[in-house]
Amino acid sequence: MKRLLRYMIMILLATWALNSCEEKYVTYSDAEYVMFADTLAAYAVEKDVEYITVPVVSTVIRDYDRTFGVEVIDKESNAIETVHYRLESNTVTIKAGENRADLRVKGLYDNIEDGDSLVVCLQLVMNEALEMPLYGSRTRMELVKVCPYDINDFTGWCMFTSMFLYQYSTTQSYQRLIYTEPHPAMENTIICHDWMADGYDVTMTFHPEDPLDRTVTMVEDQVMSDEGSFFGTVYGDNQLLVKSSPLEKSYFYNCGRYLFLWCEVYVKDLGDLYGTVGNFYNIMEWVSDEEADRLRREEGL
Repeated sequence: MKRLLRYMIMILLATWALNSCEEKYVTYSDAEYVMFADTLAAYAVEKDVEYITVPVVSTVIRDYDRTFGVEVIDKESNAIETVHYRLESNTVTIKAGENRADLRVKGLYDNIEDGDSLVVCLQLVMNEALEMPLYGSRTRMELVKVCPYDINDFTGWCMFTSMFLYQYSTTQSYQRLIYTEPHPAMENTIICHDWMADGYDVTMTFHPEDPLDRTVTMVEDQVMSDEGSFFGTVYGDNQLLVKSSPLEKSYFYNCGRYLFLWCEVYVKDLGDLYGTVGNFYNIMEWVSDEEADRLRREEGL
């Protein structure tokens, strides 16, 4: 990637100079290479997004169109063409005066199962002299199904599994059946009632902007319990506080209605940090009313 970065800097310098010279098309490097912008990248397959764009770049600008073939390397792919995806074309053309073109790939959303791990290996078909040494002419596309975001998917009954409860619960239970609902005044935020302990509610905010990086966060200094309920004594202000862990990001998944949450639990005394209990991994999975009834009846949750 460092080598590619150097070539891309050359492209930017060439483009800048191109705009300041009388000659209409200028090439500033004798080393012409054509490649996929990434050798490995994940792409979101979304219901309402028609095409994925896969960039193809050149280290030089030419004053004529350049067309290259694109082929699928089946032995390095597990996604099936026409089943999981479809290439709009088996060629890609970098137009005159440009150094980039987008290969368009259609992900077949309805044919991809939740949690599938699908890879497509593509190769540019071109003169070997255009292949950058060590970088190559291939890319591996990971197709990730991303379901439409709806905050209501994360409301209702939820099975909460916590490593904090595993370590500190006095009942030896590390799971709770909790109830969540949308926050009336905060967008993309839910209220988790009786989260770690009865009588203590916390909030979580969802960040759906990037389909491949859908995170969830907790604001600081939320009271999740009194100290005595878990420790049998008081060390600070008799409040166990919680916030997002600074060590790991937390993610939510629409397709399965669940999230993985890393949180930090700590104690303050007169407003100052007394000590950190630790960073704990949690899983929250939303279930139907019928499943919640069964869990209460059969599991005693």
